[in-house]
Amino acid sequence: MKVYDAPTLRNVALVGHSGAGKTQLVSALLYDAGAVNRFGRVDEGTTVTDYDDEEIARRHTLSSSLAYVEWNKTKINFIDTPGMANFLSDARAALRVSDAALVVVDAVAGVEVSTEKIWAAAEELELPRLVVLNRLDRERASLDRSLESLRAVFGRSIVPVQLPIGEERAFRGVVDLVAMKAWTFASDGSGKPSESAIPADLQDRAAAAREALIEMVAEADDALMERFFDAGTLTQEELLAGLKRGVAAGRVYPVLCASASANIGMQPLLDAILTYVPSPAERPVKVGDDQQIAANDGGPAAAFVWKTVADPFAGRITLFRVLSGALKADSTVHNATRDAPERLGHIVLLQGKTQTNVPEVKAGDIAAIAKLKETLTSDVLADKSWKIAVPPIKFPEPVISYAIEPKSRGDEEKISTALHRLQEEDPGISYNRDQQTKELLLAGQGQSHIEVTVAKLKRRFGVDVNLKPPRFPYRETIKASTEAHGRHKKQTGGHGQFGDCKVKFEPLPRGSDFEFVDDIFGGSIPRQFIPAVEKGIQDARLRGFLAGYPMVDFRATVYDGSFHAVDSNELSFKMAGSLAFKDGMSRARPTLLEPVMDVEVYAPSDYAGDLMGDLNSRRGRIGGMDTRGTTTIIRAKVPMSEMLTYEQHLTSATGGRGSYHMEFSHYEEVPQHLHGKIVSAAKAERGQEAAEEV
Repeated sequence: MKVYDAPTLRNVALVGHSGAGKTQLVSALLYDAGAVNRFGRVDEGTTVTDYDDEEIARRHTLSSSLAYVEWNKTKINFIDTPGMANFLSDARAALRVSDAALVVVDAVAGVEVSTEKIWAAAEELELPRLVVLNRLDRERASLDRSLESLRAVFGRSIVPVQLPIGEERAFRGVVDLVAMKAWTFASDGSGKPSESAIPADLQDRAAAAREALIEMVAEADDALMERFFDAGTLTQEELLAGLKRGVAAGRVYPVLCASASANIGMQPLLDAILTYVPSPAERPVKVGDDQQIAANDGGPAAAFVWKTVADPFAGRITLFRVLSGALKADSTVHNATRDAPERLGHIVLLQGKTQTNVPEVKAGDIAAIAKLKETLTSDVLADKSWKIAVPPIKFPEPVISYAIEPKSRGDEEKISTALHRLQEEDPGISYNRDQQTKELLLAGQGQSHIEVTVAKLKRRFGVDVNLKPPRFPYRETIKASTEAHGRHKKQTGGHGQFGDCKVKFEPLPRGSDFEFVDDIFGGSIPRQFIPAVEKGIQDARLRGFLAGYPMVDFRATVYDGSFHAVDSNELSFKMAGSLAFKDGMSRARPTLLEPVMDVEVYAPSDYAGDLMGDLNSRRGRIGGMDTRGTTTIIRAKVPMSEMLTYEQHLTSATGGRGSYHMEFSHYEEVPQHLHGKIVSAAKAERGQEAAEEV
């Protein structure tokens, strides 16, 4: 396998809303570039990048995967990413190692929820973007309506570089507005293009669209703007160079036309990627506010890990991008993040799940290594002499949790090991054992995220579990300051136990979690016992006071106490801290907090009134409403507990034409009329579980 250097590489992530056709597009690109000899289809479960059993069964991408082609002596790395809201964090991780995003948009639906979310993520990374208008062969597909939708959301810098030849089922090719020529494609799905002159009925439209393109490119470049004013147009060379600079600078977003399922428009798309997407040599990687690393083959080696795959047979598979220098197979590198040596075995290129060994990978390329011992997602592998730090990938906090239990008693030990492996692959999940109920809680980004994780447990690791209803992550806090006293005294034969502390508790602003302050003067409590007081308060606050939920947003200040020269020890002061917490909470006006979600609902405008009424009935606060064509976007803040059944309701109310996205916003106090119900239900549940254990 040939080793590529930075100028002969392109790294692109295919992103967009679920169902826009990203995976089918990758499949068509691989086939037409000769990387595979079979045209894989999502509906048949035969695509290269959706190879996981769960992805095939659901016909949706659930995890980012790699594929590559060689096109005109250049290697293009494609990262096929999920578009479902619960799995967007994986798409955001893929953007971190890409040099451009191919934003795939359905030509019927236009801009959808996840399109906006992932565009914002690319914007934050200052990533160049090409828009691929896919599924132009479908009924009601429209370039004009799609452009209207795109410009309404992303601005006027959206500009076509192609026009479709034919509409809906008659779509058969594209007009290249830069080269001013036409490409038509075989109707048998083979993808073979034929070059020809622009059809007569499109010549006027093409000329006008080219003028608009030239104006946009000139507008994005001061030097070209002067040239445009002087000459009234741009030369072909100026247009090409200006378009490439405009894309790289994020001032121009070209729109390309395609139908992946009909295999139309793939070769021009591959050419566009080579022409407009910057190579790693042209786009240094930012590793800080004012720091960047150039893709230099001769520099010291450094690589950034952007994904980990839990394979039950191959073990941990680590996906990385080389930032500088080269990584060689069968060598030793240093994990700069964990300050540990790491032995590299075989370095492989991934074509979906198919692996091809390579002797080395150079700066700018993306590859994988199996069975690294220490390395996880966001780690940096580098020469030991290079003190390099790269900001870690930010994964969202889990928003909903379920209690899980193995169906077979023999699986109880296996379940934690399997979940640990899956958490390495997907940091968006977490699991922990509830200290009071002893239940194992699995948390994730939503119900489908939890269900997919449970399916992976069974398919990959042979662990079958039952899911219990979701536990909403309520929190407890206090509304008043108070002083408390905790004294633990126990006398037995020989040494006794004695710990005594006085603690002041006071509320903090929402989101502050917990602070512990040591305000002891004069040695009333010896220094070595202060951490034990904190540990006692920490343990008690995590068990909660009202209903067993963690207590947050308060400060505990230990300011006085006493000790016994013989009987005092760490355990005694830990118990004293716990007793002080219980004493203080009884007077600090404890209350419950509930998670509130940012919710965006997309639906035909006819349903807007009913949907807003429904959100109000769910204790939602409407924050705004936008209209985009025939679609209304409703923004609201809604308690998580009210959103459990929303997906089913929205589907029923809109006939399947509505969609929504939600993510965690903040915690706020539970209304008084619900407070008692939640506390009573939590106590009853815990009491029942305790009785069952007995």
